Amino acid sequence: MPARPHSPGAYPPGAYSLDHLVLPTASLDVARARLVSLGFVVAPTGIHPFGTENCCVFLEDGTYLEPLAVGNAQAAAKAIADGNVFVARDRAYRDSCGNEGFSALALGTQNVLGTQNADADHARYVEAGLSAGDMLSFSRAFTDAAGNSDTASFKLAFASGTGATDAFLFACERINAPKVDRGALQVHANGATGIIEVVAVSTEPSKQRRLISIATRSPATGQGSSTAFDLPNATLTLLDPVAFETRFGMPAGAPSELRFAGIIFSVRSADTVARLLAASSVGHDIRGDDIVVRPASGQGAAFVFQEKA
Repeated sequence: MPARPHSPGAYPPGAYSLDHLVLPTASLDVARARLVSLGFVVAPTGIHPFGTENCCVFLEDGTYLEPLAVGNAQAAAKAIADGNVFVARDRAYRDSCGNEGFSALALGTQNVLGTQNADADHARYVEAGLSAGDMLSFSRAFTDAAGNSDTASFKLAFASGTGATDAFLFACERINAPKVDRGALQVHANGATGIIEVVAVSTEPSKQRRLISIATRSPATGQGSSTAFDLPNATLTLLDPVAFETRFGMPAGAPSELRFAGIIFSVRSADTVARLLAASSVGHDIRGDDIVVRPASGQGAAFVFQEKA
């Protein structure tokens, strides 16, 4: 089921926007090489104060990918012992699924009223019995392509369902947004301009609709094998394993009550993507209007490229 187009005011009042996606990887060097082979520009390495590090891919629509590795195992272990939910969930994902994958979806806390309040989101999660643990506030240095630096500060509130879920969602309040130019980091050789859909897979989709609906503040539409949650800037689609394999031509992976499995990018030209992938010797499938690249080391989800005018 392709993502539906979005227009201002077309989403449910209060629905949260997609902010970014977290993709665990064993090595940022491997992730960087893989993403470059797919035609993306990758930002310089960012160091978290709790042992993890990233190399982000920023897109014109304001969303981004966050490949995440453990750079300092001792600091990460201490963070987990101190109750850091972000690092603890990363460790749990790696223990369950391995070092390559797609563990989390981050939502902006800004709604149609223009407010940001991760504290209120945490209170909602606690009240609903969906909180994954304590909130997290932190800052880290950010450097743009020209070498200009600033400090980015965040406050996170975490939500997770019960049962054998390999995925979690969190609200991301930006306390201080970097005052650096990301323009050069948003121009990609593959012509990618944004994320239009994120696909999750569940063996028990009816059990996960409430979690996703509360976290996104968007009601579920559809039922059975395919459910959609409309966000201001993307669609979050929940499929059962059969529906996922039918749509993308690949298995959904090991059974899980909730797992993120696919990312659909908007691109300016499908022909450009196909030529670039061929030149980089990256295997891909053409399925209707979609160019599908299966997961690989450094690319923890199925990447799907769709041409959008």
